[in-house]
Amino acid sequence: MSNHAATLVAHKHPGDVEGVKIGMWLFLFTEMLLFGGLFIAYAVYRSIYSEAFHTAAANLDVTLGAVNTIFLLTSSLTVVLGIVALQKGKQKFAVLMIWLTVLFALGFMVNKYFEWSVKIHHGIYPGSPELLASHDKGEIVFYNLYYTMTGLHGLHVIIGLVVFFVVLYFIKRRPVVTEEMPFDILKHVRGGTRLAVLSEKGDELGTVAELDDKVELVDIRLTYEPVIEKMDPRNIIKLENAGLYWHLVDVIWIFLFPLFYLIS
Repeated sequence: MSNHAATLVAHKHPGDVEGVKIGMWLFLFTEMLLFGGLFIAYAVYRSIYSEAFHTAAANLDVTLGAVNTIFLLTSSLTVVLGIVALQKGKQKFAVLMIWLTVLFALGFMVNKYFEWSVKIHHGIYPGSPELLASHDKGEIVFYNLYYTMTGLHGLHVIIGLVVFFVVLYFIKRRPVVTEEMPFDILKHVRGGTRLAVLSEKGDELGTVAELDDKVELVDIRLTYEPVIEKMDPRNIIKLENAGLYWHLVDVIWIFLFPLFYLIS
């Protein structure tokens, strides 16, 4: 009876860390171009309708805007704490920080919902007959820019929420590693051979598959408990990129808040 000794070889495919980061920065650059154009439009119209912009801004709720600013600033802090925690292998604390970030983002959107609801209830929204009848052109332009820019920013907040949920999924899921038995080893054991699971003592625990002469490749998937030593390092990159995106969302609001809420 012949024995066939074969070594399982793990083929690792490390991600292109630098490429992923550069791709994220390029994406953020396009976002800056988008909002940069809107900020330029705001500056032009404000120079034309300076007094009307001041009058219209008086109708915005500065308190809600300030609370939302605190929410986003604090959420940026929790993102950073989550990234540092994950880098140090503190997975549970990182997950907690991500959930806090999600809660702050949801608080931001709830405040924005109530703020918009009040405005819409009073007929202050783009295309409203009441808005067109009771406000001059400069105020109408202000509210059009307000809804466009804060609405687009709110959409980015929602996208950020989705991204954080995806990152949470990857962090919390069970790590899976695929081990591959290459053909140059497999060709010596094909034909009338069984792939079996053995205990540490060499006892056969069960047959995995029959290796006939048609088998060309054997992949073995190993699933681990989500423990620190088996944590996927690519999750750190995912969270870092999510954090970069979230910081952009935060910075944009830092500009929106004084431009719309504090000019009165």
